[in-house]
Amino acid sequence: MAITGFALVRLRNLFAVVMLSGIFTLTAALLYVVLDAIDVAFTEAAVGAGVATVLMLGTLALTAEREKIHPRSNWKPVLLVCLTGGLLIYGTLDMPGFGDPAAPANHHVAPRYIKESGSEIGIPNIVTSILASYRGYDTLGETVVIFTAAIGVLVIIGRTRRRRRSGPDEEEVP
Repeated sequence: MAITGFALVRLRNLFAVVMLSGIFTLTAALLYVVLDAIDVAFTEAAVGAGVATVLMLGTLALTAEREKIHPRSNWKPVLLVCLTGGLLIYGTLDMPGFGDPAAPANHHVAPRYIKESGSEIGIPNIVTSILASYRGYDTLGETVVIFTAAIGVLVIIGRTRRRRRSGPDEEEVP
């Protein structure tokens, strides 16, 4: 995954970047299988390698084949990414360790799901009952966010395409 990620950053051919991002997400799905998170692996394979790759290929059909290289480097985006990454890492410092039996999730949420999900939901499989019922609104919210982002991207691409057709000197017709 690290080699694929490094190649993603270095390549300028956008088709190759899309293909490598599909490979990256398939590798992540394999990693989830190794970690015994089969449900997450299916989601990663379907959404990450499937839907995202198709959307990126569709976007690539409407844009340029290669990334534009700017002659001067701009340090502001790099600084913003480093600051955001630092804040995210700082935010994880007070989290309990991985697998810590004293973590709050192991004392409140997990025992309740194990004891009461079968009687509350009526589904004998705990994972299915959590994903289908307890996290149903969360999944719906995630779907709405992804759909809204896709619509936003399509609107932006549509505007760029109309401007390109009308030419730089002509006015854009709404």
